[in-house]
Amino acid sequence: MNGASTVARILKLEGVRDVPCFPINPVMEGLAVEGIRPVVTRQERVAGNMADGMSRMSNGRQVGVFLVQQSAGAENAFAGVAQACTDSSPILFIPGHPGRHQIGVPPNFDSVRQYRGITKFAATVQSAGAIPDRMRQAYTALRTGRPGP
Repeated sequence: MNGASTVARILKLEGVRDVPCFPINPVMEGLAVEGIRPVVTRQERVAGNMADGMSRMSNGRQVGVFLVQQSAGAENAFAGVAQACTDSSPILFIPGHPGRHQIGVPPNFDSVRQYRGITKFAATVQSAGAIPDRMRQAYTALRTGRPGP
């Protein structure tokens, strides 16, 4: 099982049924295999706002999840995640990954470094084997303390 399939399987176990995304993320294929509906949006912020709305509709019991592509996609999603932070809305944001050899290399947007200030948990996944632990940490952060992304 590859990393994208692992993420999708964990989302399925968490009860996720729909995932807004724009424009492409490797996890999208895994979502379809697991029976989770990827909802392609017009732009990254819209995907974030839809995930925020999904969390609000269930009063945070079902965490909204959204995906975007790495670098520019993660950068464009910043406003939506910042709004969720300000409004205490729990959302799980999964940006694409440029590859281990490109982390911190300009002009790649470093999502972990940039999102640390507006999220409860931000981490890089170094290997597919580390995904279950990172997803567990993310969901624990989403479910404890003040709600937020």
